[in-house]
Amino acid sequence: MKQVFENTSLVVVTYKRCELLQVLFDSIAANSVSPGRVYVVDNGKDSEVGEMCSALEAALRAGQLAETQVEQAVEQQVAQATERQGEQRPEQQVSASPPRVIWIPMETNTGGAGGFSRGVLQAYEDGAEWIWVMDDDVRLLPHALETLRPWMDTAVESNRRVIQCRRLNFDNSLFYWQYHFLYHLGIPNPISPSRFGAGETWRPMNTACFEGGLFHRSVVGAIGAPDKRFFIYWDDTIYGYLASKHTQPILISDVLMQRMRHIDHFKVGYIRKLNDTSDMVRYYIMRNRGYMARYTQLYGEYNAFVWGLGTCLTFAKEFIRLFIARNFSSGLKQLRQGMKDARAAFKDPTWHPMPPLS
Repeated sequence: MKQVFENTSLVVVTYKRCELLQVLFDSIAANSVSPGRVYVVDNGKDSEVGEMCSALEAALRAGQLAETQVEQAVEQQVAQATERQGEQRPEQQVSASPPRVIWIPMETNTGGAGGFSRGVLQAYEDGAEWIWVMDDDVRLLPHALETLRPWMDTAVESNRRVIQCRRLNFDNSLFYWQYHFLYHLGIPNPISPSRFGAGETWRPMNTACFEGGLFHRSVVGAIGAPDKRFFIYWDDTIYGYLASKHTQPILISDVLMQRMRHIDHFKVGYIRKLNDTSDMVRYYIMRNRGYMARYTQLYGEYNAFVWGLGTCLTFAKEFIRLFIARNFSSGLKQLRQGMKDARAAFKDPTWHPMPPLS
């Protein structure tokens, strides 16, 4: 029977990708240890997702730690003995145990940012000590949560309370992720070293990714839930940036996840790839720079000229992707609209950062 990490909750955001979500669910059920709870924020409000959550609930309970079943058996024996003596059990003792898989169907599609905001907030309010966030198009490797345990055990003492694992691509190659955020420019560092040296088990970072980011509740309490106004893109970058103001986030050398969705890409060098994207994503890449700038401004790290240079670099990258995808007319329109709306977001007098939770 499997051990259960009661203090660890998984937050998954999904939208109309049941086949990919099932792969993730299977990997959670097959893991060497189980999370205490799994929150599934469903932006598509799909009844099939609800049924899948019920099936995962049954699978996790079937593999629950034997000691837990012994404790339940003892409680049942005590209850039976009490009833034979004609005594009433307190209501809280006869209530069913809380669900371990919580389906959260959203009334509208709130995007990845809105989904993670809702799920992280719920996990925090329910008392989770560690919150592990992930998209619906990944799978956990067999000993993922078990491998994280030693890092979690020393995180508070070492003040490394945000932990990011490495991932594989869908083709089993190592996914290259830019773990250093150049906050003055508002872009990830494109030359962050990818290889870990001999004996090197972790590296400092100042950002995060919602594809496997693990957050201690003290950090979530300090910076609040993720900002749902981003809808998609840059929300995790800024969340990790904010976290770095309260702790030292780290990228560990352990590879614990795999991306399962095939994405068309253009190879850049030996490791790096330039992935294709949609016009909707292009819009939010540019629009959300307005929100990003406001957050860097909070810490006195915003410079209009340098940020403008970062915007030009971002636009140039997206223009190259347009050239590869050959959809100039619609894509260029979305990039321009995103830049226009970014200026409006930056100048919005009603804007405020997400409030802390503790």
